[in-house]
Amino acid sequence: VLLAIGRDACTRNIGLQTIGVKINEKNGKVPVNDEEQTNVPYVYAIGDILDGKLELTPVAIQAGRLLAQRLYGGSSRKCDYINVPTTVFTPLEYGSCGYPEEKAIDEYGKQNLEVYHTLFWPLEWTVPGRDNNTCYAKIICNKQDNNRVIGLHILGPNAGEVTQGFAAAIKCGLTKELLDETIGIHPTCAEVFTTMDITKASGQDITQKGC
Repeated sequence: VLLAIGRDACTRNIGLQTIGVKINEKNGKVPVNDEEQTNVPYVYAIGDILDGKLELTPVAIQAGRLLAQRLYGGSSRKCDYINVPTTVFTPLEYGSCGYPEEKAIDEYGKQNLEVYHTLFWPLEWTVPGRDNNTCYAKIICNKQDNNRVIGLHILGPNAGEVTQGFAAAIKCGLTKELLDETIGIHPTCAEVFTTMDITKASGQDITQKGC
């Protein structure tokens, strides 16, 4: 690591204490309800200063747009801070949407979840002979809600592109059955989500022997 850059919530010296807006004293961030409303009813906060929310520009834009529509356009739509497609643009990309497995267990209980996963081998890696068990994909399903997909994770090439597409499907209520009924585009990395059949609970081997 050559340079690590963080960001601070600069909320301590802008007069919030004058009107009684509470902040998290540990990090300076602002707690809000599900409508971005602070403890002072006429003060709202959006973006990276929200306590416990994602520090992502598209999230701030969406939250601000929806807040304006609620305040001045008669809308009731709230920002969804759970089903947010996110990618880490490392040399091997990681993409996710929805719950991490650990948070899903906390929220729904392990007994109510089914987790499907697999390793896979991208086509472009077959010619140079790169390791065929480096890429990984996982979906987390809520068994109490028709096996609805509440978390999707992928580690592999173009993970951002893959995750963005599936994020829309998750917003529409994607289920494991719908994934199974979807015809995959062969050979693509995204196809792996249409062919998953091994659960983590089964303990079965997920290593790939070929393409």
